Amino acid sequence: MNTEFLEALKDLEREKGIAVDVLLEAIEAALLSAYKRNFGSLQNARVHIDRETGEFKVYTQRTVSEHVEDPRQEIDIKEARAINPNYAPGDIVESEVTPRDFGRIAAQTAKQVVVQRIREAERNIIYEEFANREGDIVTGIVQRVEQKNVYIELGKTEAILAPSEQIPGEEYRQGDRIKTYIVEVRKTTKGPQILVSRTHPGLLKRLLEMEVPELQEGIVELKGIAREAGARSKIAVYSKDENVDPVGACVGPKGMRVQNIVSELNGEKIDIIKWNPDPSKFVASSLSPAKVIAVEIWEEEKVARVIVPDYQLSLAIGKEGQNARLAAKLTGWKIDIKSETQMREIYPEEYNELFSDEYE
Repeated sequence: MNTEFLEALKDLEREKGIAVDVLLEAIEAALLSAYKRNFGSLQNARVHIDRETGEFKVYTQRTVSEHVEDPRQEIDIKEARAINPNYAPGDIVESEVTPRDFGRIAAQTAKQVVVQRIREAERNIIYEEFANREGDIVTGIVQRVEQKNVYIELGKTEAILAPSEQIPGEEYRQGDRIKTYIVEVRKTTKGPQILVSRTHPGLLKRLLEMEVPELQEGIVELKGIAREAGARSKIAVYSKDENVDPVGACVGPKGMRVQNIVSELNGEKIDIIKWNPDPSKFVASSLSPAKVIAVEIWEEEKVARVIVPDYQLSLAIGKEGQNARLAAKLTGWKIDIKSETQMREIYPEEYNELFSDEYE
């Protein structure tokens, strides 16, 4: 090792952000292990690399003792004071024992340590970068599909899209460019493991924020999302500014904003409704596109009974109950949907007392 080696380490410090002292300390530790392994030394020892010249030396370390029991670990006080009269019991005496042919081992060991530390530093940089982006969207390229897991290239690393995080029916082909949501970043011995999702409600939230400037600016608030990935989603939005239509802002001119999101999610239907502090009106809106005649609320039980026209019953419930299920998830209310006929037959008195005003 020489000054050129030290200069190379300084270059690495500038490029990779790995401190020279950290590298040298790691190399010293590795050289000590190599010395003990290759020369069968059982003595205490230390390796020192000169920070100016790059020269390395190996020193044995023995403790000064008045009664030596293990000559490999201890040195008699008389022998120690022959070296330096100031030595006292308990002091450490060092003697250089650098092997003549240790240079080749040292060079090889140093190279291995540097390569390993560079790899670790790069992994840490990638981990920090993506750990700070949990809950954000990333765009990557599909590299391969193995055992139903989709591996997506994200620059210098890759993310894993597990089967449970894939949109049902969506196909992923090598070379496809897709957007995913970072769910979790784990630190592993092989580097950071980035877990992403296409089904997480956060993906829809971030896509909306990218498309709708009013959301980024805080003019429009996102009050809730209920999503069944690949099929349908419901979004509740609100604005304190009476002059701003929150639904219109999300839909965009000629529906372009919401259409861009629908395209990104491969045709997933998106219902955007206006949030209302009045739970009966909010529940009524949440069942869109179905029309609602009346809503009864039981605050303590968090139950809402919704009455719809007979011809709207199947639309309100939705295919396999999807519309009602998403509305309940969005509002946080348990929703019981009844048609006019059902209400008249089951609860005739209550039906007569209810207003017939339509809820918008």
